Amino acid sequence: MEIAEIMMKSAHIPMLGCEHALIAAGALLAAIKNSGEIKITDIQIAEALTRTRKQAIGAYCGLTGICGIAPAIGACFSVILGASCPKDKETATTMIVVSQVIEAIANQTGPCCCKNFVRTALTLSCKLVREYLKITLHCNGKLICSDSDRHPHGCRKEKCRYY
Repeated sequence: MEIAEIMMKSAHIPMLGCEHALIAAGALLAAIKNSGEIKITDIQIAEALTRTRKQAIGAYCGLTGICGIAPAIGACFSVILGASCPKDKETATTMIVVSQVIEAIANQTGPCCCKNFVRTALTLSCKLVREYLKITLHCNGKLICSDSDRHPHGCRKEKCRYY
């Protein structure tokens, strides 16, 4: 989570946009790599980011119901597990992870907030990484959003767990 927060604050990242999907994927893979529990290569990171770019398309959250952050997390699990169409458990696990992430994000809409979605997805991903990959990431701590005044559609304020 710290990695994503640094990226969201240090770069010129708009309040809303598909850059957040790349942040989520990059932060999750960096955290897993930094844990040292499994080997994550630069090639794997590049592949997950390439897959994310193909599916994180502006406004698709409202048009199709899939926020690009969900397939970004899925790309991370897919690359790590080696999921592909002919495989069984690896592909099923990736799909289960994506379905849980999209459900968690859906529970945070009204209006959509990419920063909330990154935080929500990564908080859940910590649990999913522990459950499916047997890797422990540290994702504790209270986060307070400092971007509520920037939201173009109006912040959810008290309805947001990060407000």
